[in-house]
Amino acid sequence: MGTYGGEALAALGDPTRRAIFECLARGPKAVGQLAGELPVSRPAVSQHLRVLKQAGLVTDRANGTRRIYQIRQQGVQAIHAYLEQMWGQALASFQAAAVPAAAAADDERQEQS
Repeated sequence: MGTYGGEALAALGDPTRRAIFECLARGPKAVGQLAGELPVSRPAVSQHLRVLKQAGLVTDRANGTRRIYQIRQQGVQAIHAYLEQMWGQALASFQAAAVPAAAAADDERQEQS
């Protein structure tokens, strides 16, 4: 996976890209439809879609003269895997710190008894 999930998360760090992504979560849309739902120009929507596509979060297909964009499930899965990995590392770090602290607290209680 590498940093793929991290790159996808970074792409969603921009509020406009996140709003576009959330619109696409409701279903495939053309650039014009997205621009109509958001306070962003069509050229700006296209630029944001380019970033989302480079991050692997959306895909597009031709429909006549329009391009229809939709969420790419593999991109969402990469974010999920990345967050799961980070959560696992955080829990392991917590456990590594908590076990010695708990042992020290037990030792202190025993000394006081």
